[in-house]
Amino acid sequence: MTTPPPSTPASSLVDGLRFAFGTLTVLPVRVARWDREAARTGMLCAPVAGAVVGLCAAALGGALLLLGAGPLLAAVASAAVPAALTRGLHLDGLADTADGLGSAKPAPVALDIMKRSDIGPFGVVVLLFTLFAQVAVLAQLYARGVAAGMAAALVAAVAARLALTLASRAGVPAARPEGLGAAVAGVVPVRAAAGAGLAVTVVCAAAGLVPGGVVGAVRCAVAMAVALGAAEVLLRHCVRRFGGVTGDVFGALAEAAATAALVVLALG
Repeated sequence: MTTPPPSTPASSLVDGLRFAFGTLTVLPVRVARWDREAARTGMLCAPVAGAVVGLCAAALGGALLLLGAGPLLAAVASAAVPAALTRGLHLDGLADTADGLGSAKPAPVALDIMKRSDIGPFGVVVLLFTLFAQVAVLAQLYARGVAAGMAAALVAAVAARLALTLASRAGVPAARPEGLGAAVAGVVPVRAAAGAGLAVTVVCAAAGLVPGGVVGAVRCAVAMAVALGAAEVLLRHCVRRFGGVTGDVFGALAEAAATAALVVLALG
């Protein structure tokens, strides 16, 4: 058996991008490596996958608005695209996490509840209100203008995936020995996670200059900060309740961050 060639920075980046797109989207990307190094780079590249998802959501919503559709239809389309490009996994994770947290059961029982294929009352309520909030905010922003709505769809998608980067930082344990949570838990060094958070926030603030000038840039930066703060609060609660993170928790973090970012963008 021949020894595989050592990884180069370029090949590691490619493997990381494959990991990010292969695990966080349904785009036809084959994950070439499933090890800690690829997972580390992949979770650092998660906001890139979010940017692609957000651009697709913004493009469809903006196109519908320019073709004469109303803000509500454009908002529904922009909210539907991320769900379609993830096969609804993040929304499913949000519902399962809500059921686990709402059960008030010990961690092993709550984790078993989350693994079930059905959805409970807590999951239904949280899922509905989350989607209502996302559509309501996007409709409000599309009513302000196509650029405002498209920028919001992009920022929300990036915030959702950046929250996963920060949740994969060292010190955050996995609740189970298997699954996506176990594969990515603790793989990202704390400094790298903080650097990614700062870099992505700066880029999103620059994107906010297009529809809103300096005020738009500040609003996007604040939206990102609030989104990451909301995800962090939920992450810490889940770690206390479940003993760590799971794939479902990652889905819940993504949806919480996206929704929080949108709510901030709607204010003012």
